[in-house]
Amino acid sequence: MIIKRNFNLIKIFQYIAPDVSIALVSASTVYLLFATGTHIITLPFAVSAILGSALAIFIAFRNNTSYSRWWEARTLWSGILSSSRIFSRQIIANADNAVYSGKATKEKADAYKREMIYRQIAFAHSLRLYLRNQAIEPALFSLLNDEDKANLAGKSNKPNFLLQRQGIRIKEGIREEILGTFDNISLEPVLSAFNNFQSSAERIKGTPLLRQYDYYTRLFLRIFIILLPFSLIGEFSKLGITPVAVPVSLIISFVFATLGKVGEVNEDPFENKITDVPMTYICNTIERDLKEMLEEKELPEKVLPEKGFIY
Repeated sequence: MIIKRNFNLIKIFQYIAPDVSIALVSASTVYLLFATGTHIITLPFAVSAILGSALAIFIAFRNNTSYSRWWEARTLWSGILSSSRIFSRQIIANADNAVYSGKATKEKADAYKREMIYRQIAFAHSLRLYLRNQAIEPALFSLLNDEDKANLAGKSNKPNFLLQRQGIRIKEGIREEILGTFDNISLEPVLSAFNNFQSSAERIKGTPLLRQYDYYTRLFLRIFIILLPFSLIGEFSKLGITPVAVPVSLIISFVFATLGKVGEVNEDPFENKITDVPMTYICNTIERDLKEMLEEKELPEKVLPEKGFIY
């Protein structure tokens, strides 16, 4: 996720170089032909105005849709963070209550709390890696017990497997009287929320923005960039400032190309790019907060922004 307020124009140009190059070639060619007296057709400015208006509508729709996808993805991960804290609080409070009431020993309750909360941390990390199509990190296995480690490797949907294990261990915790008989009433909705968060994230990941909007936006942009100099050259020649048509054409093309690229780079929030939802940062926050709830002193280093980006 980009958090810096100022952008490097060179970096921006790298994103829109093809469109700006087309604009430069088109504007320069039209001007040279006009300046050398070669016969060239000029277009009424209304042609570019109408095409520009249609293009603006397409770009606005695409940008709004892209931002909606990005914001939904960010909201889902905010829910995962919040629900992880709620789940851990409930596990800790319920297990401690079993100790105070004499139904479980402190050692048994502490081991259960650690197992459940570490597995919850592993769920967040595994979902991050799953959405980014990345291999499981070795550090993730350190959060799991031997049984989970052995079974996790063979699962295609590792986050879903970890949630299933959480559900099973809640039932076992009730039978072992580490959790109360009715504790599942409050814990099950939280687990269901995690399933819903994951499914919604998978929907965003697996359903791209309608390709026709992407295709026609790019097509109309290229047509607009090519035709724009033909409209500007006639208008500026009437004012006696024909050369100005070239930089003005480039500036207008730059603006439209940049606006179009903004929507394009934001439409996929789980691709491990600088425009992504900051899943690494959120997972790091989950791990730090949940380990702190266990009163652990050794916490992972906090993920900090790097050169204006947070991952």
